[in-house]
Amino acid sequence: MGQDRGKYDFYIGLVLAISSSIFIGGSFILKKKGLLRLARKGSMRAGQGGHAYLKEWLWWAGLLSMGAGEAANFAAYAFAPATLVTPLGALSVLVSAILSSYFLTERLNLHGKLGCLLSILGSTTMVIHAPQEEEISSLEVMAKKLVDPGFVLFATCVIIVALIFIFVVGPRHGQTNILVYITICSVIGALSVSCVKGLGIAIKEAIGGQSVVSNPLSWVLLLGLVACVSTQINYLNKALDIFNTSLVTPIYYVFFTTSVLTCSAILFKEWEHMGTDDVIGTLSGFTTIIVGIFLLHAFKDVNVSLATLAVSIRKEERQGATPNGLASHGHSSYELLHNEVTDDMEIGLPFDSVSRRNGSATTS
Repeated sequence: MGQDRGKYDFYIGLVLAISSSIFIGGSFILKKKGLLRLARKGSMRAGQGGHAYLKEWLWWAGLLSMGAGEAANFAAYAFAPATLVTPLGALSVLVSAILSSYFLTERLNLHGKLGCLLSILGSTTMVIHAPQEEEISSLEVMAKKLVDPGFVLFATCVIIVALIFIFVVGPRHGQTNILVYITICSVIGALSVSCVKGLGIAIKEAIGGQSVVSNPLSWVLLLGLVACVSTQINYLNKALDIFNTSLVTPIYYVFFTTSVLTCSAILFKEWEHMGTDDVIGTLSGFTTIIVGIFLLHAFKDVNVSLATLAVSIRKEERQGATPNGLASHGHSSYELLHNEVTDDMEIGLPFDSVSRRNGSATTS
């Protein structure tokens, strides 16, 4: 009976995690649209410390969509291990990439599409080999885990790193380095997941008829969650306003997932009962995701598509078929193909003309 219940909880957590990714992926697009509209109106941008986005309905629609996604994510953590729920956030990368190609001027080349595919495959591998977390049945058990020396040290390091980035690194390099604001969101996100997991246990106890309102830990977890989420929203807005959405989303996913997996391993001891094959599978899946994210980021300005590949193949075939004695004919063929490539590149201009800072198309 317990095994059937565990499988039932697994599928509930799986469905909730997938739903969460869809809502969160869409929220990036809505928020970005709202921020771009404000930029066109000349309002002070979020990246410069402005808060005019609070008057933009598209931004609020994005916030509601993210809220729905986070609520589904919240519930998913109550039913399934964090190591199962968190990797499925890669689906938000795919949703965001697809929607940004339709509703924003941001485009994904062939490398980007392969990167999205690898992210999905890596997430699937991690789900298959997901470790089992220790059973936490009450807030009392959760309290003991939160005061474990290993977790206390981890949480202290996270807070110190976040404060250094917020007050020292952010003001100096936040406008030029995409990793600054994303790092703040990611390390704080690890603590927010711990708060979510604890509140999920509190809700289960409340449903079971136990009193959780009088338990101080419930309020500590709630206040901690509010503080963490508020910080994440603030710095994620700045990252989205300054940098390209198709870059912010996948990089944030990698950093956030790494932080959560580390936190879960320390707090819930998920890796202690894993077999060698599951360890290798989990690490391989996460490595695959990182490779996919690298393809998305490293080759974002390379104009590569199936059409340009076809032109390159035709060029090589014609050069290979040209006799050695017909140099002038080969030269003419090269000029013809060069013109074809030039025309195709002009047609594919939006791939190269995406602004890194605001996603708008520019020509040189």
